[in-house]
Amino acid sequence: MRKLLLLLFCVFNLNAASAQIKSPRFHVIALYENGGHHIEYSKAARVWLDKLAADSNFSIDYIQNTDSIDDKFLSKYQLFIQLDYAPYAWKDKAVAAFEKYIAEGRGGWIGFHHATLIGEFDGYPMWGWFHQFMGDIEFKNYIATFVKATVNVEDKQHPVMNGVSPTFTVEKEEWYTYDKDPRPNVHVLATVDESTYVPNSDIKMGGDHPVVWTNLNYKARNVYIFMGHSPILFESKDYRTMFTNAIFWATAK
Repeated sequence: MRKLLLLLFCVFNLNAASAQIKSPRFHVIALYENGGHHIEYSKAARVWLDKLAADSNFSIDYIQNTDSIDDKFLSKYQLFIQLDYAPYAWKDKAVAAFEKYIAEGRGGWIGFHHATLIGEFDGYPMWGWFHQFMGDIEFKNYIATFVKATVNVEDKQHPVMNGVSPTFTVEKEEWYTYDKDPRPNVHVLATVDESTYVPNSDIKMGGDHPVVWTNLNYKARNVYIFMGHSPILFESKDYRTMFTNAIFWATAK
């Protein structure tokens, strides 16, 4: 009898503990490259994201190519994070599913760095839809030798910038330039001050240089954050705050 009571007590406590386990608040899929010189950033991002997911009660999965992406696959996720994955060489079914996901607001999107490597690369044509999504811009050049620079928050009231310093330093980045300023087609949240480049570089937009923005022409909440090359970005409180804010803003309804 005592053994039976003990067994029932254990079962009751196990069920009670299981009931206390909360379902994830939302589900995230993160796409990142399976090699190349951006892989160290993606590895650091994965460690940081896993901890944030555990601490904030959301789930996150990772893929390193677009083979599995279709409507059914994306229906499981409320947020698509594009970690240093270029917008070309995607499978056709992935292209169609992603465009629908964004256009119909089926989930949010956060893109980093390589997401604006837009143009004709490695024999692949430019993805016209993504070209428009990123503000009708095309990649032009980049600072291959890296420079330090100051980023200025432009829209301090936007939720993505909540708690982010009005100006903050990015210690190492290969700032891209584009064929045109995306500002007429997007809502700019932050810019880089090209006069603060250390060491100086001739590779500049020549004035206005947006580096964080959202495109209000799509149903999906979306934000592009250019900075995303070096793993040392995760040593910056401002960068971590901006990334965290972007996750919760993009998943909000």
